[in-house]
This record gives sequence, structure tokens and C-alpha cells, in this order.
Amino acid sequence: MPELPEVETVKLALIPALQGRTVLSAFVGRKDLRWPLPENLAERLTGRQFTRLVRRGKYVVMMLDNDEVLLLHLGMSGSIRIHEDKPALGKHDHFMLEMAPADDQDGSSYVVLNDPRRFGWIDLFAESAILKHKLLVSLGLEPLGNSFSAARLEAAFKGRSVPVKNALLNQALIAGIGNIYASEALFLAGISPRRKAGTITGARADRLATAIVTTLRAAIEDGGTSLRDHVQPGGEIGYFVQRLAVYGQAGKPCPKCSSLIKTIIQSGRSSFYCSRCQR
Repeated sequence: MPELPEVETVKLALIPALQGRTVLSAFVGRKDLRWPLPENLAERLTGRQFTRLVRRGKYVVMMLDNDEVLLLHLGMSGSIRIHEDKPALGKHDHFMLEMAPADDQDGSSYVVLNDPRRFGWIDLFAESAILKHKLLVSLGLEPLGNSFSAARLEAAFKGRSVPVKNALLNQALIAGIGNIYASEALFLAGISPRRKAGTITGARADRLATAIVTTLRAAIEDGGTSLRDHVQPGGEIGYFVQRLAVYGQAGKPCPKCSSLIKTIIQSGRSSFYCSRCQR
């Protein structure tokens, strides 16, 4: 599933494609993806202008000029493509926006959502309801937000006996981190994925908070991690896969100490780590 860096990459590409531009037409190929799509979605979007795009956790939040919000989640296999010419839609192209030209362009552009497994989701609702939306209301700390800090991280983990890896994946505690970046951040911080979350205090909290931000920003710079489905909206792959220190590296030498990288299963997910460097 795309994690924060992949979704941030999509948001950054969508800003020039959507922000300040008007929807000339919309195509909705199905009545549902993971859940039913909003009624009359195409008609409600046509003629509207996008005013601002932000990311919250793993969601792209797109504000419209009529005080509504278009919410996008890519699910497990969803991807966005941006075309300068009208594309021939394929079997798994379920949603498309035709956008009016920007001031410095001559023709329309097209934004297409492709989702083979249909685990993604689109919603359209009043902006006044955004803080109560069922998918946004319980999201935790934004790790790239100005308020994120070691102290906030320590407070979120206080008293929790679950492994720190599990806590990092809990979207109600920290929004946007998934399996790849949890493993990488813990390695960078020198913290075992088995350590109890409640023990992440003081210097450990400082190291982990710094490692989370460093890892996520590096991944965004590289366009995310392309392991299976992720591509950038322009069709490029994400190159952070070349920087992975432990994720998917079981049996290979640790880049710091040359010990072999190990893997364990935690809550049904694989955790990769170096038992010598991570304590």
C-alpha cells in the first residue's frame, strides 16, 4: 500500500495539474471502488475549480471552490497518471478528470485514477465536515508537520506495551507510516522493532523522531519506493528502493556492521532489522 512518501509525491504532482484549474468534464467508470462512490460524482465535479491540495496521512485532500472536498485514497494498487493528450482508458482506469488549461498552456490535461484491485476510494463531501470524516477523524500525529517532535512521539507511545514497530503502524498514533518506512526509520535510529513502545523515551525518542523525518523526506526526494505498483503521476518509478537498508534485505549484510539482516513477523507483517545495530 502506498505510504506517506508515495502519497506526498502524488499530491505534489497534482498541484500544478489541478490547483487553480477548472474541471471541464469528469468520467466515473464504476459505482464503487472499495466502497460506493458518491452519487452524481461526475456532475458534481464538472465546472468546479480546485483551490488547494494537501495531504493528511495517506490521503490526498483536495478543496473545491464550492466548499466541498474531494478525498482520494490510493488503496493497495491505485496510481494516478497525468496526460497532456486524452488517453484511451483501460480496464482499470476508473476515474478521469479533464482539466481546463493553465494560463501558460494551450490544451486540456487529463488526470486518471488506475486501480486494478479496487481498494482505493474517492469521496466528495462538505469541507465543514472534514474534521469529523470517518477516515480522517482518528488520524494521529502528522510526522512531517510542524508540531511533530520527540516529546509528542514519547507522549503518543507512553504506557504502550506493544512493540514499537506496531505502534509506528498505528495510524491513530502517527499518520502515514507503513511497513517499509517503519523498518527503515527504526534501523536509522538503532532501535529494535521488538522494543516496547512505552520505552521510547529521552534519547531514544529523539533518535526515532529524527529518523522518521529523515527517512520520509529522503523517500519523497526519490519519488517514493517502487516495489510493486507505485509509479509517479508522470510514469516514473520511485527510486528510494535503491536506498533501502533493511526492508526486504533479509539474509543480506547490514550496511553498518555486515551482520546478516533478520526478519520476524509482527502482527502479520514482516519486520526487517539488524540484531547487532538495533537494540
